[in-house]
Amino acid sequence: MRDTAPRSGSRRASLAALAAAVLLSACAGLPFGEPLSVNVVGLEPLPGQGMEGRFMLKLRVQNPNDRPIDFDGVAIELDVRGSRLATGVSNEAGSVPRFGEAVLSVPVSVPVSAMVRQVLGFATGDRSRVDYRLRGRLAGPAFGAVSFSSSGELALPPGLGGTGPQ
Repeated sequence: MRDTAPRSGSRRASLAALAAAVLLSACAGLPFGEPLSVNVVGLEPLPGQGMEGRFMLKLRVQNPNDRPIDFDGVAIELDVRGSRLATGVSNEAGSVPRFGEAVLSVPVSVPVSAMVRQVLGFATGDRSRVDYRLRGRLAGPAFGAVSFSSSGELALPPGLGGTGPQ
């Protein structure tokens, strides 16, 4: 009769070592370091469908880390005046260089209900500046996705309720 205990023990040890190596390599792909700085730098109208507005949202992404961030997709949510205004995704691929920046373009959709809510907000509040909060994610290879969040104020041009330069 053969003793199979040493053989199954070495097989378990090999599987455990392989699992540890896979987990460590997955963790190595995770971005550690300073958070990205992401700001809205532009908004251009696009043709819409039915009862929605479409815009091309331009984002400046700054990477304060010592390694580049490669991405192959972007997803964002934009809240204005405390409520959801737009969401968007893009399969744009690229890289934000180490200690560098890139401008990304993401098409966003604005449902009619969000437009009505914002119009009512403009009618009752300050129309020259609008506070926003942006949340999103740069999709990366394997476990390399990088999430970001930023907030600020947008100054509206005179035609959209702003008062222009003062």
